[in-house]
Amino acid sequence: MARDTRRWLVPVALALLLVLAGCSGSGSDASRQATAAAGDPSLSNDEAATQASSGTSNPGFQGQDAQVRQRALIRTGTVSVEVEDYDDVRRNLTRTTRRLGGFVGDSSEKVHTRGNRSWTTGKLVVRVPKENFSALVTRAKRTGEVRKASTNTKDVTEKLVDIDARLKNLEAQREKLRSLYEEANDTENVLEVQQRLSEVQSEIERLQAQRKSLKRQVAYSTLTVRLNERPPEPESPDEDRDAWYDTGLVSAFLASADGVVVVVRGLAVGLAYAMPYLLAFGVPVGGVVALWRRRRSADTASAGANLPDAPEPPDATDASETPDEDD
Repeated sequence: MARDTRRWLVPVALALLLVLAGCSGSGSDASRQATAAAGDPSLSNDEAATQASSGTSNPGFQGQDAQVRQRALIRTGTVSVEVEDYDDVRRNLTRTTRRLGGFVGDSSEKVHTRGNRSWTTGKLVVRVPKENFSALVTRAKRTGEVRKASTNTKDVTEKLVDIDARLKNLEAQREKLRSLYEEANDTENVLEVQQRLSEVQSEIERLQAQRKSLKRQVAYSTLTVRLNERPPEPESPDEDRDAWYDTGLVSAFLASADGVVVVVRGLAVGLAYAMPYLLAFGVPVGGVVALWRRRRSADTASAGANLPDAPEPPDATDASETPDEDD
């Protein structure tokens, strides 16, 4: 009998835990209101209970400086400035951030060119303790000519209160599930409790990570600073330029010598490129031409040897020594 009772007791307990988990979400609003009302010591117990049940807040309560300081605020901002020297401003802003207890999270930069002139633009993402955020924004605006500036504040107080309430409920469920796991004897009930315990543990870890991230964002505010170095003025087309004959003798000689070196180097590089083609095609073609010329010379020599000998011309001395018939 006791064994049968334990068999249906575990499923009933799991069903009750699921119902309680569903009710915890609807009860988180009331817990947030009760927490906010409990933060004002000037309210009586009846007034605090009234605010928690009605969901309305006292205007005087919202105006309390102490309550404002207790709010969980995530502050972010963006400042875009035009600067004279990008590297100098970036170094100064980095040093200022470190003096304020912060650090540079991310950075990026890009170098632009126009002709032979260049300028740099970039971005710095810096984080400082929340109490020094306003001071950092002021320092960033002083680095140059402000083009754009904006700040944003996000109140996550209620979200943190809701996470804390859900964590408290889930931790209570985890303890009950652990007790059920120790008491369960049936294999089916053990597996069911174990699965539910794993789901609750995963949800607890997720909420803890979310709470940690929110608290980190609240503790350190984030400022994105965009630095744009002033681009150089475009060159005028009518800008006076030195004539070639105004160049010094030494400069002209060196420039001419550089030109000779460039030409020689270009010829050497061109020859290096052409060498494989000469070896691949020039040598065979040259061999064929040489063989053809040799054969032609041989044919010409053999043809000359076959021709008849030409008669010798008469001797001029003999003609001059012939006596004149008239004499």
